[in-house]
Order: sequence, then C-alpha cells, then structure tokens
Amino acid sequence: MLEIVFLIPFFTGVAAFFLPDKIGRCLLVLTGAIHLMLSVMVWAGGLAPLLPDYFAVTPEGLLSLLVISLLFFLISIYTIAYLKASDIHAENIFTGSMLLFLSTMTMVTLSDHIMVMWIAIEATTLASAPLIYTHRSAASLEATWKYVLICSVGIAMALLGSVLVTVAMDVGKVDTPISFSAMTEVAKRLDPMWLKAGFVFILVGYGTKMGLAPMHTWLPDAHSEAPSPASALLSGVLLNCAYLGIFKTNKIMHAAGLADFSGPILIVFGLVSIMAAATFILKQTEYKRMLAYSSIENMGIIAFGTGIGGLGAYGAMICLIHHSLIKSSLFLTSGNILLGFGSRFIDQTGNLVGRMPKTFVAFFGGFAGISGFPPFGIFIGELLIIMGAFRTGNYISAGFFILSLCVIFAGFANNIMKISFNTSDATIRIKESPSLVWPQYALLLTSLVLCFWMPDTLYQTIIHAVNAIGGGF
Repeated sequence: MLEIVFLIPFFTGVAAFFLPDKIGRCLLVLTGAIHLMLSVMVWAGGLAPLLPDYFAVTPEGLLSLLVISLLFFLISIYTIAYLKASDIHAENIFTGSMLLFLSTMTMVTLSDHIMVMWIAIEATTLASAPLIYTHRSAASLEATWKYVLICSVGIAMALLGSVLVTVAMDVGKVDTPISFSAMTEVAKRLDPMWLKAGFVFILVGYGTKMGLAPMHTWLPDAHSEAPSPASALLSGVLLNCAYLGIFKTNKIMHAAGLADFSGPILIVFGLVSIMAAATFILKQTEYKRMLAYSSIENMGIIAFGTGIGGLGAYGAMICLIHHSLIKSSLFLTSGNILLGFGSRFIDQTGNLVGRMPKTFVAFFGGFAGISGFPPFGIFIGELLIIMGAFRTGNYISAGFFILSLCVIFAGFANNIMKISFNTSDATIRIKESPSLVWPQYALLLTSLVLCFWMPDTLYQTIIHAVNAIGGGF
C-alpha cells in the first residue's frame, strides 16, 4: 500500500526516541535507504493507495517525493559523521525528529485531500521544531518559537483558505470528494468569488511556510540556528512541501479559468521575495543566514515562474528540483565550515581553498550552481522563466527579475570569495572524512547529470505536473 512510504519513517522515528544513539544513527540511514527504495517503487507504479480518497500519486507530488527520498538518504549518511564531530544534545531526540520529519514531508507529497494536506503540512512544523532547538541556546529557543508561532498563524490562514474552497463547492452545488484531483475536474462549476478568496488565504498561509516575503521572517533564524543536516532538509525539502499546497490550488484556479487572477498574485509575491532577498544578502555577516536568504530568493523564483505559467512554469519546476539538490549540498558544506572554523561569521573564516580543500570544491561548486552558472540546472530554469515572461508580455516583471538576480549574485559572490580566499590562520578542528564531503559531491553531480541527461519518465512527470497550468513548450 502507498501509505507505507510515510508509515515506516513514522514508526522508526518513534522507536529512535528510546534507542541508544548508535542504533539511532544506523536506523536513520537504514530508514533512508528503505524510503528511497519505496519511492522508486512508487515512481514505477508499484504501490497503490489503501485510502484513495485521501492519498494519491500526482506528478508534482511524485517529483517532490523523489527529491525528498534522495536528499534524506544522502543527508542521513552525512549526519552520521556530523554527529560524531559535533556536540549534539539529546541525540536520540534529534534522530527521532529527523525521521518523523521525513514521515510528515512524505505524507504531504502523497496527500490529495485538501484537509489531509493541511494536517500534513502542520505536522511538518511540529516534527521539525525540535531540530531547530537542538543546540539548546537562547538564540535557538527564540528561532524555534518564531518558527512555530509565525508558521502556525500561516497554517491557520491556510486552513481558512481550505474551508473557503469547500464553500466554493457548496455555493456551486458541486457534489464531489474534497480532493485536489476531483476539484480540478469540476473547477468550472465552483463559485469563483469564494474560490478566489480561498486561493488568497492558501497562498498567504502556505507562502508563510514556503518563505515568501513578507512572511519569511522565521526562515533566516531557523536555518541559521538548526544543525546543518536539519537546515538542509528545511531548505531543500520543507519549502517544497509548502509550495505543493499552493501549486495544487493554483491548478484548480487554472482549471476554473481564473489564471488571470492567481498568476499576477504569484508574480508579485515572487518578485517581492527576490527583491527582499537581494536587499538582505548584500549586508549578511553570517554564511548560513546568507544561504537562508538565498532560499527565499529561490522560492520567489519558483513562485514567479509558476505565476508566469507556460514555459515559465516548466522553468519553475526545473528550479525547484535543482534548488533542492544544490541548496542541500551548500547547507551540508556550511556544516563542515562551522565544524572546522567554529564560527558562523564570514569574517572569522577564510582560505577555505587551502584549509579545507575538499569542502571548498563542494562549496564553490554549490555557489556556481545556486547562482545560475551554466550548465547547472538553475541557469536553465531561470532562462526558461525569462523566456516565458517575454512570451507572455511581462517585460517589466522580467526586468526586475533579471536586475534582482544580478544584485544577489554580486552580494553572494563577494561573501563566497571572502570565505574561500581571504587570509586565515585559524586552526581547523576536524578532518575532512569522506562521509563529510561525498554526499555533497553526489548532490552536485546529480544536478549536473540532470542538466545533460534526464530520464524520459522524469521528463514526462515534469510535463504532466505543469500541463495543468499551461506548462510545456
């Protein structure tokens, strides 16, 4: 049954709370491997839902599931070495929360019922909050409470939006299951006024969890305070899960003929997020916060491309996949830098190329990828989004988009150069063991391979995901 994909990490996560640390670490990797195998089986069509009214395999959900599974497996391998080299309080809580986080995120990707989706996204907040508080400092406590409170308010708004969508069904006298798939098929019969109101609340609600500006204020603190494996999951996977709720609702809007309403709103939120990230990246003094603002930028890019639709929607999906791979790699690499230099401040690092050469390769490669250097996938995605914007006549929006990307690149590059090449006589406190670097290499290599060769089944999955919002060529 399909539900086993999120039930296994749920039960292993609960078990990890009561097991010795060494067994918990092994369980982390073992569960990651089993989850990856099951996700491939889902991709191959080998698992059917036991509760089809609540769970289903959709193209966009399948893409997110595959990304989650691959990322978690590689991050779990890195986590073993990270835990050995760092001082983690209550390691069993950390590993248990990681597994529960995997379970809830998987549940999001497989949810088709609008209320089950809401429950699953809310559950990701509860599962990930202990990860942010891992170091038990005043700053991590503040970041945790900010994350829980702000996201809870956002999720409450998403709940209201979900209710309003069901009201659109009642007013339109539509008798159909409350699932995204069913509502998309009968979208033209839904009441447009209530549907518009529901979309706005869902966008603001899930947009808070996704990190769209101006609802992004929790994200920099949470990402900077969480241990690097958790930061990699928060940025590489959690934001995508929140985006799924917006994406599925936007499919309903397109099917209802309301794309002219939802598209411009997504474009505005996307541009505001990109420009907000540009403003803050320029003055960042901490490299993990810099990466967090880069995530806000990339979520803005994805929202912008989705709002453009057509070719832009395809580009947004490409950016989503490659951002997950590359940003996760960067957060893992930032963990190495933190373990090595013992500081999150940019001016307290330096000469990464000489002091930690293996980490430098992953760090600089990640910078090139996330900045949109060819031939990395984000370059392809951003190019498609710009082409889509010009095709649809969004010339001014495209101009702001390009200008913001240039500003972000300048600020990002300046800090990366400082970390990589500035003089430093710091004593490096760790050895660059293979498990601390090769997961990042694997993530970057996967991103590069997908630029030159994409399995036809994966390509068709992307096409099917974006067709509903005018995607494709």
